[in-house]
Amino acid sequence: MLRLDPVTRRLSLNPRDPQFYQDPYGAYARILAECPVVFWEELGLWCFFAHDEVNQLLRDRRFGREILHVASREQLGWPSPAPHTRDFDAIDAHSMLEREPPVHTRLRGLVSRAFVSRRVEALRPAIERMAHTLIDTFPDEPFDLIAHYATPIPVRLIAQMLGVPESMAPQLLQWSHAMVAMYGVGRTFAVEVQANEAAAEFGDFIRATVAARRLAPGNDLLSALIEAEEQGDRLSEAELVSTAILLLNAGHEATVHALGNAVHVVLRHQVDLREALAGDEAMAQLVEEALRFTPPLHLFKRYALQDLEVQGIRLKQGGQIALVLGATGRDPRVNAHPEHFDPARSACAHTSFGAGIHFCVGAPLARLELQCALRVLFTRCPQLALAEEPSVLDSWHFHGLDRLMVSRLP
Repeated sequence: MLRLDPVTRRLSLNPRDPQFYQDPYGAYARILAECPVVFWEELGLWCFFAHDEVNQLLRDRRFGREILHVASREQLGWPSPAPHTRDFDAIDAHSMLEREPPVHTRLRGLVSRAFVSRRVEALRPAIERMAHTLIDTFPDEPFDLIAHYATPIPVRLIAQMLGVPESMAPQLLQWSHAMVAMYGVGRTFAVEVQANEAAAEFGDFIRATVAARRLAPGNDLLSALIEAEEQGDRLSEAELVSTAILLLNAGHEATVHALGNAVHVVLRHQVDLREALAGDEAMAQLVEEALRFTPPLHLFKRYALQDLEVQGIRLKQGGQIALVLGATGRDPRVNAHPEHFDPARSACAHTSFGAGIHFCVGAPLARLELQCALRVLFTRCPQLALAEEPSVLDSWHFHGLDRLMVSRLP
């Protein structure tokens, strides 16, 4: 049950309530209409829902993904790091996603060289081959499109990019799922232990792979990251490991959900795809509208790097805010009739890839994967239809489908 008091700006809403996480957009619509800046009691954080405010705060350099570069644990009143998450924390400490300038600037400059447009575009044939190969194995009876299509494409592509055997894909998935669970709401001790074990094993695997690439470089992403150099600077071993893990965890999890969500919304709304299948621009437009309408990532947090005030809220250094990325595309201030899925929407405002210095470095690759996967799927399977209502993951921050049962009509 949602309780919202616009006077005190207090929100009570259980993010683990199935009625909410299965379809959060009704709640978002009410919050956006009545009070788009609220203190969400269950999260214990001030939360921002409106597009322009979220977009501005993502760019506001008074906020950051880390805080210990400007304040100590003692100053913040934080306890010592937990020993049972030591391996996970070691990976996280060198993640580009969690760093601020000047470290972030250096890391992103080096990593970006592995994602130049020509390198990304060169992956188009590989993505299309994967899509065709997977469709060739679709069963005749109703099947789960998440398991048979949305999940294999991103993980196989990442495995290929890293230069590791495709047979490692299931293990990469297990490590990724365990680690990403750490960012969920209300994580448990068991989740933390599993994430730490996954981080240790994943880290060992990447270190061994990096050692092999140093002896025999290949035409893969790890080799490119090893060789990446800017003004005499290189990625350290720890940064290489964290970057490789980040590229899988962030790229795979979000892309699987984005693809599953996009297929679901196309089938549910019985979208006419003739124009999208005929032209690259129309397909790109369809992908952007899907990312606006049903984005895969719904929550991102920021630390206040100094004592400050925003929207009448006073924050101490180290205080956190939450940016509800999943709501911004449904903001009627920037998207007319936001509840309507319109693949021909000319201006499509959303924050699915973030904004500012932490804008997703893999956004061009994610967009290419979605465009290729959707075009091949609906070209090969024009009569695809929902076989049952989809099952939504109990994971509000990563909004996606656990199962999407479909059938190919004759």
